[in-house]
Amino acid sequence: MSVTEPLIPKHDGYRKLKSFQVAQLVFDITVRFCDRYIEKRSRTNDQMVQAARSGVQNIAEGSQASGTSKKTELKLTNVARASLEELRLDYEDFLRQHGLPVWERDDPRRQILIDRRCATANDMAQWVLEQYDRGQHGPCGPSGPRQTTTFPELAANAALVLLKVACSLLDRQIAAQAQAFETEGGFTERLYRVRSAQRSSHPSSTRSTKSTPSTSD
Repeated sequence: MSVTEPLIPKHDGYRKLKSFQVAQLVFDITVRFCDRYIEKRSRTNDQMVQAARSGVQNIAEGSQASGTSKKTELKLTNVARASLEELRLDYEDFLRQHGLPVWERDDPRRQILIDRRCATANDMAQWVLEQYDRGQHGPCGPSGPRQTTTFPELAANAALVLLKVACSLLDRQIAAQAQAFETEGGFTERLYRVRSAQRSSHPSSTRSTKSTPSTSD
């Protein structure tokens, strides 16, 4: 007995996506960052929060839409990726405009943060506090002189580390979605396959039948 392809496959599992989880964490810490370091009535404050929110919302909306439109899923995932890239530039602008360094790729704090696997904004705040204390009272890395740092520098660079992770995850997600769309097609192609399979398995259902006259008339 052949298994018929479902017309609407399983979808809406975005909460399990690592890209969604990291993007949501970025959104939470961006709201806190803007509350503390960006003028509340400035356009930059609103743009950063909205870009972070767009990253989260479009991953979710794309996942929801995937049941009936792989094209829409791919489009919305691309929007999420673009929004997070915009946010990454905002954090880099903040550091540059305040004379603060963007951490180099080999800065040990980047890997320390990734290995920490922070799940909430509070976890991130605790990590920033620990790194601040380490920068004030001891060597920042495994070796070398003590590095003086500030909370804005730590918070912005920590956000950049998470954004790098989220963008990398979305790049892979987009590539997989594009490949699936190319090989499997979208809803129209799936509808055609399902209908064809039904006709093949039930050929008699496609033929019209005459009703038997009633003997009661």
